[in-house]
Amino acid sequence: MFAEPVPGLRAETVAGVAARRLVVVGNGMVGQRLVDAVRERDTEQRWQITVVGEEPRPAYDRVALTSYLTGTSAEELSLVSEDCYDGERCVLHLGEPAVAIDRDTRTVTTATGRVVEYDALVLATGSRPFVPPVPGADLDGCFVYRTIDDLDAIRERAASARVGAVVGGGLLGLEAANALRSLGVETHVVEFAPRLMPAQVDQGGGEMLRRAVESLGLDVHVDTATEQLTALDDGRLRMNFAGGVVLDVDLVVFSAGIRPRDELARTCGLDLGERGGVQVDDACRTADPAIWAIGECALAGGTIYGLVAPGYEMAEVVADRLVGGTAAFTDCDTSTKLKLLGVDVASFGDAHGATPGALDVVYADPVAGVYKKLVLTDDASTVLGGVLVGDASSYAALRTLVGQPLPDTPEQLLMAGPSTSSLDDAAQVCTCQNVSAGAIRTAIADDGCCDVASVKTCTKAGTVCGSCVPLIKTLLAQSGVEASTALCEHFDLSRAELFDAIRVTGLRSFSDIVAGHGRGRGCDICKPVVASILASLGSGHILDGEQAALQDTNDHFLANLQRNGTYSVVPRIPGGELTPEKLIVIGEVARDFGLYTKITGGQRIDLFGARVEQLPIIWRRLVDAGFESGHAYGKALRTVKSCVGSTWCRYGVQDSTSLAIMLELRYRGLRSPHKIKAGVSGCARECAEARGKDFGIIASDCGWNLYLGGNGGFNPRHAQLFASDLDTDELVRLIDRFLMFYVRTADRLQRTSAWLEALNDEHGDGLAYLRRVIVDDELGICADLDAAMDTHVDTYADEWAAVLDDDEKLRRFVSFVNAPDVPDPSIRFVTEREQIRPADPDPDPDPDPDPATGPVPIAGAQLEVVRR
Repeated sequence: MFAEPVPGLRAETVAGVAARRLVVVGNGMVGQRLVDAVRERDTEQRWQITVVGEEPRPAYDRVALTSYLTGTSAEELSLVSEDCYDGERCVLHLGEPAVAIDRDTRTVTTATGRVVEYDALVLATGSRPFVPPVPGADLDGCFVYRTIDDLDAIRERAASARVGAVVGGGLLGLEAANALRSLGVETHVVEFAPRLMPAQVDQGGGEMLRRAVESLGLDVHVDTATEQLTALDDGRLRMNFAGGVVLDVDLVVFSAGIRPRDELARTCGLDLGERGGVQVDDACRTADPAIWAIGECALAGGTIYGLVAPGYEMAEVVADRLVGGTAAFTDCDTSTKLKLLGVDVASFGDAHGATPGALDVVYADPVAGVYKKLVLTDDASTVLGGVLVGDASSYAALRTLVGQPLPDTPEQLLMAGPSTSSLDDAAQVCTCQNVSAGAIRTAIADDGCCDVASVKTCTKAGTVCGSCVPLIKTLLAQSGVEASTALCEHFDLSRAELFDAIRVTGLRSFSDIVAGHGRGRGCDICKPVVASILASLGSGHILDGEQAALQDTNDHFLANLQRNGTYSVVPRIPGGELTPEKLIVIGEVARDFGLYTKITGGQRIDLFGARVEQLPIIWRRLVDAGFESGHAYGKALRTVKSCVGSTWCRYGVQDSTSLAIMLELRYRGLRSPHKIKAGVSGCARECAEARGKDFGIIASDCGWNLYLGGNGGFNPRHAQLFASDLDTDELVRLIDRFLMFYVRTADRLQRTSAWLEALNDEHGDGLAYLRRVIVDDELGICADLDAAMDTHVDTYADEWAAVLDDDEKLRRFVSFVNAPDVPDPSIRFVTEREQIRPADPDPDPDPDPDPATGPVPIAGAQLEVVRR
């Protein structure tokens, strides 16, 4: 029976049904969530909904706002379904901020003069960025970071900016810093507190986070108060800090917190908190029974929640109440897990150990950039909370233990994470949607959910931040559900199935592929996979057209990103064979650009420390000297390692060097599910370590022995003998087919060793099955595999040479968008801590430059217990 929540409700007819008027002020994430929740519950269509939005566009995902600066469109960020606002049952007025509420007549007036009547009113006005009362904060060049319009303004200013600063080192501040960095602006983060993210992490976690952020090239100023901003004659801004320190910048972004948008409530006489916020009860209702408040404008239980998850929970409570339910909003889990500037950061429960007698158990590994802390009761029996920086893989499982007895030793929990087999049904798996482990198990057992996508649809778990998805997968596996082979939530096909679909249909753009075989707009999983498949199929240069937007960080710049924000340059040196002239060129490049040089285990020379804008200049010199890309940045063939073989070694029985050079040149640039390494040893003494490679060849008196499926790394495996005493033509033909079959059928990021193990699981003897496929042609595909490899060999072109000949591609290689021509004598790079000092870009360098700083000694990983 529909309960009437408000005395004296009026009704009008909508589509033949008596409807009551619900007005929602605010069309942000929480306001839209309320609309969706009411539409879902109001099956009898008793509510006619009118939404008044201040922004000129419908609700969009503010959590992913920074992606707007890296190519995601406003339409892609939208949270509004096409059929949501039908003009009758549900109406949306955009660009019309509400300016007044008349509680006596129950009307809302907008800035355009529109008067909207209500029977129930929900305030979802959100918050506004807090700008500290700093003199000069309103000068030209100062911005806030809140809306798409704000980002448009920041981007316009950044186009002519060299240095920027973000005031605020919390969640929003680091998001804003990432945005400035993505725009090519040298970025400073200024935080008043003694550490970054002071509300979420402790001093140890903050220090680890600071190290990680600084390693990316950002400057962090903690324990720093901004006292005044002044305008300089050249249009720049001077930031004056306490203690007399100054910093000259081109723009300043204030992202130092939020304040509730409670102006409407204030002017119409609703009760507010002492520091703002509309006071609500556990039904999210204000003192006026016809008015509710949700999200960041609401003061619930004395707290203003600045996270989306509590706002969503409030929206669900109000939606339930509007249709006669009794839902209540109680204390909300404020646990958070984010990836800020590429660094995992998470906190949960009593992260700061405020509970009397709390015991901290800390694991710190500064070398790996990992910090983990568990907060326990004084008898070490119960989990109170924790902090994770650098590795938050166990966040979802650890968070569910808050308030629960320890299921294992603290050391085991920190290092390996808890087992989920004994996870209580009441344990909360998804805090954003308030979904318990029991609800997910019910969805699996009773509703037939068999994969993550169906669990998301049924329970909404994992649909906001996604941090609980690994735990959902574990619960699926524990419930006996066979693991899905779907690539991601956007493609039901596995990688192998998607490869075949693209190969057969001839589709060559991501938009066409997702339209034909998937859904949505893609993600960080499927986009690089599609990019790799297209590259494997010879679909042009990886930076051509739409393909460029699919690449990961390394492929985006055709170089490996290093921990200090610079890039490595790795020219190909087939078989490790190098002429003195080419060796001199490498040395001169390293000297002229101040690069650290390293002879690798793969028989080539890596050059470290190049800035983005230096990459084309360096590669021009290398390409002119006859070098080409070594593909160290891509999931592709890396090297074919070799000994000197029979040419020089008295034990060698075959010319291993010549074979290694031929194979590396044949397979160079071959894109694959994971990197590929190979080796050729000229005798059984195995100096090239061929059996530790994806494919390895060892010479015999009668020819070549071929080994497949080995690798080093975290889980080293010996390659297995596949065929013996092969002549060179037979050897090459089998390697061709092995590689092409692997490229077509392996899963995403699956090494050849794991692929062969999967073939074992599926066919009993994976190596025997592979022999039937590529030797006996059991599947009838060998001719197709041969032709595919021939096409690769015939169409290979050096990626870096192609970039150097294309002005459009070269435009992406800039560190500062307003200084594309380098070197710029007005820019000086200063090196600190562990970085290698780059070459001075000044054509007239100081006669006595500062020496390069040596590496900072770092203690090894350590575990410590601190009793308060």
